Amino acid sequence: MKKLWFVFAALCLAAANAAAVDCSNLPDWENSSVYVGGDSVQHLSNAYTANWWTQAEDPVTHSGTWDVWHYDGACDGAGSSSSSSSSSSSSSSSSSSSSSSSSSGGSSSGSTGSCTSPQYVAGDSYAEGDLVQNVGLEFRCEIAGWCSSTAAWAYAPGEGTYWQDAWSQVGDCSGGGSSSSSGGSSSSGSSSSGGNSSGGNSGLLPNHALVGYWHNFDNGSGLYRISEVSDVWDVIVVAFADDAGNGSVAFNLDPGLDKQQFIADIAAKRAAGKIVVVSFGGQNGTVTLNSDENVANFVSSTAAMLDEYGFDGIDIDLESGAGVMHGAPVVDNLVKAVKQFKTQYPNMYLSMAPEHPYVQGGYVAYTGIWGAYLPMIDQLRSELDLLHVQLYNNGGLSTPYQSQAYAAGSVDMMVASALMLIEGFPLGGGSAGYFQGLAPEQIGLALPSGPNSASSGFATTADINRALDCLTAQVNCGTLTPSQAYPTFNGVMTWSINWDMHDGGIFSGPVGSHVHNLP
Repeated sequence: MKKLWFVFAALCLAAANAAAVDCSNLPDWENSSVYVGGDSVQHLSNAYTANWWTQAEDPVTHSGTWDVWHYDGACDGAGSSSSSSSSSSSSSSSSSSSSSSSSSGGSSSGSTGSCTSPQYVAGDSYAEGDLVQNVGLEFRCEIAGWCSSTAAWAYAPGEGTYWQDAWSQVGDCSGGGSSSSSGGSSSSGSSSSGGNSSGGNSGLLPNHALVGYWHNFDNGSGLYRISEVSDVWDVIVVAFADDAGNGSVAFNLDPGLDKQQFIADIAAKRAAGKIVVVSFGGQNGTVTLNSDENVANFVSSTAAMLDEYGFDGIDIDLESGAGVMHGAPVVDNLVKAVKQFKTQYPNMYLSMAPEHPYVQGGYVAYTGIWGAYLPMIDQLRSELDLLHVQLYNNGGLSTPYQSQAYAAGSVDMMVASALMLIEGFPLGGGSAGYFQGLAPEQIGLALPSGPNSASSGFATTADINRALDCLTAQVNCGTLTPSQAYPTFNGVMTWSINWDMHDGGIFSGPVGSHVHNLP
């Protein structure tokens, strides 16, 4: 989907391997016990340290990037006890919540009195966990690349426009007591394995999901095993299946990965409560669906792929290369194929990720590509789990809410795009009918994971979280406020997991925490 751009230098943060840990003095983790930041336990021959308050959150499934537990290492009887681990050396709760602090996941216990940490200096090199003081407060570095930026206007802790994307506040240097920029919530975000589930039409989808595309190729972001993907991700969309001709499709794993290990990794993620699906399309992807024979081959080859790899379902991300436009056979034939899949796999997960001209673009015109996905969405609304329309690489968005288009990446554009899908909108300027909206739980936002991953449409994590607050609770809005709150609005999708891993979790940390703490 997604144009492979290399606009900015990478924020490469290599993760250090956890050392072996002497667990002889560590208590066993217990589901009913309450743990606070700094508490260490052993569980299934591994050591973990709590990042903040937690109860009934299994360290095995809650120790991903920015999650409640930090993985200290395997227990082998050598080395020092992991109980000496402190919150400054572990992953923290999200520091990049929106301005609605009550939505953030967990507080940090800060120091009191005069700080001993050095004064922050823009452009100095900071590592994850480093402490600094600025504007009378103490902060911990969460994203080293941004902490070390020379752009003080953006990342100076406590005063830069986007400081919460880089730092978390841990103390008050004036002696006024501990303070937390994340609002002091005592409950952390949960993954789909532990959270409630709205089910979606497949019965699989959690109430609020973080969705990411894992790409089966290295476009500069790196190639990662599925097992390396953090548990903060609720839905992993594997990109992409290939067109094998005459309607047939195939999945050809990158030669840098082992097929049997890949299948085992998918099975492990699913066992942990995650959803793993395969996507059709992308920027250059195609399918051949021009005849009944093509449809039959598409259905049989996709079914074989789902069975072989253990995918939970499919994602439709066809773009201009696939010829999706009004009147094209691919539109009706995709509907026909999906309905056939549902007879074979009643609980099959289905998502779509069209670019916004193919969906909300139908408001402006209803011909060619403009609104071309809408007939497919309308006919598959009973099968559809999640629609996350790409709000990037296509400029601003024209809506019924104001005469001018909303700027790409703005809070108003994100909110307006979602409202159109929930509340419906007139087609072709009012001359081509009306699109009836979907349920809020079927809708998610879709943004780039960082400036490396798309050519345009980048939104800050703070603004993404503001848009979520606006949609679910009518707070932190821009100029557009919904007429009512939609607390069941699902969540956020991003391209891509690979880029997010490459960039040190700059998207999945703050946005994942916020998504998992929505109402």
